[in-house]
Amino acid sequence: MQTLLFDEPGFAKEMTRAPKGQLLKWIGNKQRFAQRIVSLFPDEFSTYYEPFLGSGAVLATLAKKDSVGADSFLPLIEIWQTLVESPATLKHWYKERWDFMMGRDRKEAYEAIKTAYNSNPNPADLLFLCRSCYGGVVRFRQVDGHMSTPCGVHRPISPEAFSKRVDEWQMRVEGVRFIHSEYQETMRQTKRGDLVYCDPPYCHTQSIVYGAQSFSIENLFSAIDDCKSRGVFVALSIDGSKRSGKTKCTLPPTKDLFEREVFLDCGRSMLKRFQMNGLSLEDEVVHDRLLLTY
Repeated sequence: MQTLLFDEPGFAKEMTRAPKGQLLKWIGNKQRFAQRIVSLFPDEFSTYYEPFLGSGAVLATLAKKDSVGADSFLPLIEIWQTLVESPATLKHWYKERWDFMMGRDRKEAYEAIKTAYNSNPNPADLLFLCRSCYGGVVRFRQVDGHMSTPCGVHRPISPEAFSKRVDEWQMRVEGVRFIHSEYQETMRQTKRGDLVYCDPPYCHTQSIVYGAQSFSIENLFSAIDDCKSRGVFVALSIDGSKRSGKTKCTLPPTKDLFEREVFLDCGRSMLKRFQMNGLSLEDEVVHDRLLLTY
């Protein structure tokens, strides 16, 4: 398997730039690296599929009509469906909760919204919580699936600023179909010449993501192998290395599944900062790995 670095001369392509700001905050958000990831996609492909949608940064950077964005987490996919069908509703959800928070103690208001969400998981509360929680670390307890992340230290962006982001992101996802689906089902829909970008929960760092506790990388590799055998291109973001690159995160044997391996320096880990209560992370540099079947 050929190993490459993003910063090698001549390797970057001129592609659509990432949106100016995040619509959603999410663990593993690829906002800062989306343009580099897209630069490694095939020059030509048919339908684009993203079965672990999360923050949607790569999909929005690609901005390709007739794409498919999917996720197994229903409240999350309902946010994306609402963005396409009624962006004004998304703006209303955010402003209503922002006004509620600004009218009282911020942390108490956040906890009230979080309690409402945990008693009845819904896209409106999740939208505001992911924008206002600590470091965008949307953390879920394994015992009951409840979101447990405390309030962030910074004031959430204003409804006016969020509204502008909604407008930009709505244009970027025009023509995209958003579906509530397990990744295996989504990947089975693909046909020869399509492209799948997988950004699953990371084996070594993201066990607190919704549904990540039962995630199996071996099962994902099997789905990728099926896609490759049918002539579907697959790009996979996965753990690379941590602790200043000294420790390479191991993966199960992949035989000849991937043709190229690319490392991307992600800087300091916000998830690790959350786990260490904001302490210094001088030795916690994280690298992502992009594995390509082509």
